[in-house]
Amino acid sequence: MDLSEIQNLPKEQKIALLGLLDEKIQRAELQNNKNDLISFAKAVYPGYSAGAHHRHIAKIFKDILDGKKKRVIINIAPRFGKSLLTSYLFPAWFLGHKPNAKVLMATHTASLSEDFSRQVRNLLEDPEYKKIFPNTRLSDDSKGAGQWDTSVGGKYYAVGVGGSIAGRGADLCVIDDPHSEQDVRTGSRTVFDQAWSWYQTGPRQRLQWGGSIVVLMTRWGLLDLTARLIDHQIKNPDADQWEV
Repeated sequence: MDLSEIQNLPKEQKIALLGLLDEKIQRAELQNNKNDLISFAKAVYPGYSAGAHHRHIAKIFKDILDGKKKRVIINIAPRFGKSLLTSYLFPAWFLGHKPNAKVLMATHTASLSEDFSRQVRNLLEDPEYKKIFPNTRLSDDSKGAGQWDTSVGGKYYAVGVGGSIAGRGADLCVIDDPHSEQDVRTGSRTVFDQAWSWYQTGPRQRLQWGGSIVVLMTRWGLLDLTARLIDHQIKNPDADQWEV
């Protein structure tokens, strides 16, 4: 139907046609918000501003969602919006696609991890989120700050680096700034050694078959977690191979 034919339609048919067009546009927008992490971010976080580095990171996260990437290290300076995208919006988007998945969130302190946990949990209850992912819902008894479930068996755990995660598997593990600036300033290598030991005996051993790990951090030196992971893979050809 061309424009001239539309112009000659009765008013009632024009209104009906506009309604169908509007419905089609809304469906396309919801699909785009579902498939594209940056579009999702802008839909659920009003005023979200994406830079070139956010778009690059979002493409990596799409590959993680699709199972194309399993081990990713993102090194970036503070105050570049890394945690907002990686530790808040990405886990919510991931659970939108995989509501039965298990997500493990770790930062240098348990309290910070629980802050992210609350934000993700609350986002799942947001009306805009529900429009995009209607099949991802919290279970009726999910009220905990550091641990909650979806209605179909998905789980979210928040833990501080060094904290116990015994019995908690993960399809997606996000480690956001495992070293705090305050600890690094002490000049002791102990904080680096502890984080490395915890990683080896904690998250890596609790990963579900086929699960993915994202390490997001500011670099602090040749003993930080990024350095240890790279050094380990160089010295051990059979170790996890990381994309940095």
